Amino acid sequence: MHLVFATSIVPDGAPSTGYEIANAAIIGALRRAGIRVTILGFSWPGKLPDDPRNTVVLGSVDVRTDSASFTQKLTWLGRAVRAGLTFSSIKLRVVSPQAVRTALETIGPVDGYILNSVQFAAAFEEVFEGKPTIFVAHNVEHRSAEESAAASEGLFKRALFAREARLLRDIEARLCRKARFVFTLAEEDRPALGVAQEGKSAFLPLVTRHKPAPTPVRRDLACDAALIGTWTWQPNRIGLDWFLNEVVPHLPPHFRVRIAGHVGGAVKSAHPGVTFVGRVPDATEFVRSGAVVPLISTAGSGVQIKTIETFELGLPSVATTRSLRGIEAVPSNCIVADEPRAFARALEQAAQGAPRDLDGRAFFEGQRNALDRQIMLGLKALGHIESKAFA
Repeated sequence: MHLVFATSIVPDGAPSTGYEIANAAIIGALRRAGIRVTILGFSWPGKLPDDPRNTVVLGSVDVRTDSASFTQKLTWLGRAVRAGLTFSSIKLRVVSPQAVRTALETIGPVDGYILNSVQFAAAFEEVFEGKPTIFVAHNVEHRSAEESAAASEGLFKRALFAREARLLRDIEARLCRKARFVFTLAEEDRPALGVAQEGKSAFLPLVTRHKPAPTPVRRDLACDAALIGTWTWQPNRIGLDWFLNEVVPHLPPHFRVRIAGHVGGAVKSAHPGVTFVGRVPDATEFVRSGAVVPLISTAGSGVQIKTIETFELGLPSVATTRSLRGIEAVPSNCIVADEPRAFARALEQAAQGAPRDLDGRAFFEGQRNALDRQIMLGLKALGHIESKAFA
């Protein structure tokens, strides 16, 4: 079976965002199932695809809103309003639908399309008619937009997110209705998208690496708690604001928290132990430098990739319930707390050595095996017959 994996950004071999890590896991599972996968999408400026023989690049785009100029943002907004598209989808309209059709023709005969997330699928929705599709819903995007609207302080941003939510609700419903099968990244997202019925959808447990992490070794600690993320993504920013405003004030002055990743805007903390370190050269080594990893999601949908990575590394963690979306087997060294004072107390407890590191290899193997089983459910809906080699 030959499928086109249609996505906003094609893999470049160095995934740095949760979206890119999830894509790598899904593509890997498809290929383990014996599927020939051709990837179609855009590249980051200056980046090359890691699998050029099986990738068709439509051009390069920088879809980040936080680094765009005010003029560029206004241009995107004006084009989105005129085209009736979402703000996120209009950024991909640097080529025409006909250019995407032409690119598909160069790929040759295919059995179907995997529409990876709503942004690319909505930008070129009419192009993918005529063949069966699988829709991969990384998040319930209209819910995330609604939460972002509620959390926004300025009237303009609230209106922008409210518009996105209205459009996304209709787009997601339409993509799910048209799809032969829908993959979500959390079980809770299936009913939220209206596809919870048997044979229509399945959620995909994910992994963040190609092979298990090494056996745990002694770690050199640089701080009590280390957290990293793409904080310019609004659902992540909501969690960070909750952590800084509600949890951190309950931590003792000597408790050291290091926060990595691009924050954007005026984010600060009066707590003497909180340090913002920006970009770090190695995300894994950074989180291993903390005694405990806070998993602080309070908004959004889909799965938290940092949660999966933390569990694969066997690191102690304190997690909100929302941070555990898409996780069926929570390790014993993860403390669950949603109330700010309880979260702070659990961080202190974990930083003092209880709970301890675990071997995360069993978690990794369980996730990957479950991912492979779930992928087959969608492939069978497209008519793929599982061979004995992959049964």
